Amino acid sequence: MSRDTLLNDAVEYFAKNGVGDASLRTIATTIGTSHRMLIYHFGSREGLLAEVVRTVEQQQRDLLAQLKDLPIAEQSEQFWRKVTEATMIYGPLFFELSAHAMQDRPHTAELRRDLINVWLPPLTDLCIKAGIPPNEAPSYARLGLAASRGLLFDLLLTGDNEGVDEASKLLNKLFSLSQ
Repeated sequence: MSRDTLLNDAVEYFAKNGVGDASLRTIATTIGTSHRMLIYHFGSREGLLAEVVRTVEQQQRDLLAQLKDLPIAEQSEQFWRKVTEATMIYGPLFFELSAHAMQDRPHTAELRRDLINVWLPPLTDLCIKAGIPPNEAPSYARLGLAASRGLLFDLLLTGDNEGVDEASKLLNKLFSLSQ
C-alpha cells in the first residue's frame, strides 16, 4: 500500500472509531496493513497522528476553497457546520498534537508549520471578501482563526453546540461591524 492510501485509510479509521488510545498494531490491523508499514511511512504512532491532523486540516482548507463563490454569510455558516462536525471526531487529536507542537516534539515539525501559517492566506482573502481593508485583513484572519479554535475547544469541553454556534455567529457579526 502506498503512503497516501495508508494515510487516507487512517483518516477513515479515526472518523469511524474516534481517536482513543488504539495502538499502532490495532490501527494497522484494522486498515489492512502491518504496524511496520506504518512505522516505515510515518515513523511512529505520533507521526501517523500528526499526518492525520495535517490531512484533516487540508480537507478543511479545501472545503473553504470550494465554498468561496457563495455569499459570505452562507460560506461562513456551511464552513462552520462542517468544521464543528469534524471537531467532534478529530478535535481531541488536534488539540493534543497542538500541545505536542508547542513542546516542539519531533513528530510535529511539519504540523507546527501548518497549524497557523497555511490558514492565514485563505482566511485573509475571506476577510477581504467580507469587506475588511486589505491592510487589516491579516490581523483579522489571525483573530478569526484563534477565536474559532477557542470556540472549538469550548465545544469539546462543554458539548454546548448551541452556545458555541451563537458565539460563532457573534464573531461573524463583530467582523462585519468592524468595517
